[in-house]
Amino acid sequence: MTTEPPPPGSGNSPDDDPFRKPPPSGGGSPYDNPPPPGGGPYGPAGGGGPYGGDPLAGMPPLAPSGKRVLARVIDMIIVGVVVWLLSMLFNVGTWDSDVDNIDAGKSFGQSLIAAILYIAYDTILTARTGQTVGKRLLHLRVADLSNGATPSTQTSLIRAVVLWLPFAFCCACIWTIICGGWSFFDRPYKQGLHDKAAKTVEVTTG
Repeated sequence: MTTEPPPPGSGNSPDDDPFRKPPPSGGGSPYDNPPPPGGGPYGPAGGGGPYGGDPLAGMPPLAPSGKRVLARVIDMIIVGVVVWLLSMLFNVGTWDSDVDNIDAGKSFGQSLIAAILYIAYDTILTARTGQTVGKRLLHLRVADLSNGATPSTQTSLIRAVVLWLPFAFCCACIWTIICGGWSFFDRPYKQGLHDKAAKTVEVTTG
């Protein structure tokens, strides 16, 4: 199976996606089937995990959690610079050494800009190739857990909203640590909370 991402603009047609695995003979998704006896190499010895079978069979290796964090930091810096510039342009920046002078309206405006940009950035790039800039630089990509395909726009949007909406409006650092850091402890698929919501995994591309 190829590990190189599809070319930009290749779309999300199931017939065009080189990452899509042929459906199993039984059909369905690993989220829909009961775990078989025994389990695969990614699950505990007593069962196949909560998803049943081994949906990772035929996929590249799962992405190391440390590389996922580095890729996310790169993405946050890229989009954060744009958020800062637009916040200054629209005069909604809240940078003030006196915390008593922070304007709630400006704070909301800046959060709104951040939410829109982060969600759009993640959704568009993930739906196109499964890779943001950070993931491309570190040779990672997002894949549907059920079949290894590049996530659809809907799946990419769900994933982005779960990750970035709380980040923008209430608990940036805490939510990022919890949501992304979940992959360090999750088994068998090393999913963040946003992956679980969208039923995706991150794999390596080389």
